[in-house]
Amino acid sequence: MSATVAILGAGAWGTALAVHLARLPQPPRVRLWARRSSAADAIRDSRINEAYLPGVRLDPAIDVADDLQAASVDATLLIVATPIAELEGVVDALSPMGLLAPVFWLGKGFVRSDRASGPELAHRAIAPRWRGAVGAISGPSFAEEVARSLPTAVTVAATSPEAAEKMASVLRGPSFRAYVSDDLVGVETGGAVKNVLAIAAGASDGLGFGSNARAALITRGLAETGRLSTAMGGKRETLMGLAGLGDLVLTCTGDLSRNRKVGLALARGEPLDTILKTLGHVAEGVFAAGAIRTLARSLAIDMPICDVVYRVLHEGLAPRAAVQALLQREPASESR
Repeated sequence: MSATVAILGAGAWGTALAVHLARLPQPPRVRLWARRSSAADAIRDSRINEAYLPGVRLDPAIDVADDLQAASVDATLLIVATPIAELEGVVDALSPMGLLAPVFWLGKGFVRSDRASGPELAHRAIAPRWRGAVGAISGPSFAEEVARSLPTAVTVAATSPEAAEKMASVLRGPSFRAYVSDDLVGVETGGAVKNVLAIAAGASDGLGFGSNARAALITRGLAETGRLSTAMGGKRETLMGLAGLGDLVLTCTGDLSRNRKVGLALARGEPLDTILKTLGHVAEGVFAAGAIRTLARSLAIDMPICDVVYRVLHEGLAPRAAVQALLQREPASESR
């Protein structure tokens, strides 16, 4: 029986994934849900998502819908393609439908929480309120390149190994590799922290600090990510893979990176509000910086790069002063 994949969110990544799935040699049935009926109508009429993925034509087989229930009710796999901040709202809207299909998400970051524990990894917030398996699709994957069939590899992790393999097998194609991981904590942590580090890398490049500084930020940032992941129950070796090092390198160096663009603009002295309005897309590292700071303090973990990014974003610290603060730290063992 062929899979039916409902992609819930018609942004750049959700649209690109729908395009990818529809052109596989043995494609599943694909539905793309847009929250606004006007957006769904425009995509249906032109077969192009001009707002988020201009120039890429959608296969006629992709069903574009604005009714969440109609898009989801008989799907065998659900993929939430909204920013991570909207994930819980979409899941809560799906829950009364009594669905059993596994639900995966593309967003990277931490969910807001009113719980005493503070910010949470998405699967820890979603799993208790979903009847089926839950999981994440992560890794170095710019939407525009996926839409153009350029070679891409991602990691899939879930609360059920069977669900992770089912999702990965549906995603795999001639130009798209999907690997399975048993470390959902590590996969989610890597995806969340890399966005904050990309802001740091963009700021460093914008200030003209060069390739050496960027490489150091990436390397020491990976060490910070490992400390947080381990403290939350993840495996450090996961961060040597696609969801860790791979995604980190791409986001810190790629010109399509939204979070890198935020850092570059901060280095030019632009106010954060102006940067985000101009960007037109969500830069998930902006919220993640605060979540990481809260988690690092509660777990007594040293994450200096992420901390100075938070101070630049939310406390008015100048980017150049942030770099100076990092350089003035007393060196410790590299393995820490």
